[in-house]
Amino acid sequence: MAKQFDTIAAPHKAFIEDQHLFFVGSAAREGRVNVSPKGMDSLRVMGPNRIVWLNLTGSGNETAGHLRDVNRMTLMWCSFTTRPLILRCYGTARTVHPRDADFAELAGLFGTPTGARQVYDMTVDLVQTSCGYAVPFFDEHRERDTLVTWAEDKGDDGIVAYWEEKNLKTIDGADTGIFE
Repeated sequence: MAKQFDTIAAPHKAFIEDQHLFFVGSAAREGRVNVSPKGMDSLRVMGPNRIVWLNLTGSGNETAGHLRDVNRMTLMWCSFTTRPLILRCYGTARTVHPRDADFAELAGLFGTPTGARQVYDMTVDLVQTSCGYAVPFFDEHRERDTLVTWAEDKGDDGIVAYWEEKNLKTIDGADTGIFE
């Protein structure tokens, strides 16, 4: 049975920190809903209503474009190990780009890896837990190093060129604001 909370309590935070994978959902008023898996060491619970997560360069840039239109975001974790649980955080988020004054501080929480594209600073207004009885068991084998290696091989100039080619617009044609 689902339970709802106004804040991220200590047991929620512990559960989030134990997970190796989370999903982000966003949508503009028109067009497609985007759900994207995220991994690596890219998320911090900063307080009872605040989550910061690092967005690395990828083939799309949907979340940034969606937040420019409708400022809402959902994060979801599900346990693939012993405890069957799904946890969602609902709220709004601010997109912080490398050009923004607080980017270095926020990205620094993650060691500022090559290819860091945005940081999302999320204000959580609802936490919901539900059973994960239908979620299968999975074992984490290891993190992939492919994205980090790819970004390091491209270098800063190559990353910017990639953003120009692949990250200016969402799949529905909305501007992502990456170079404003």
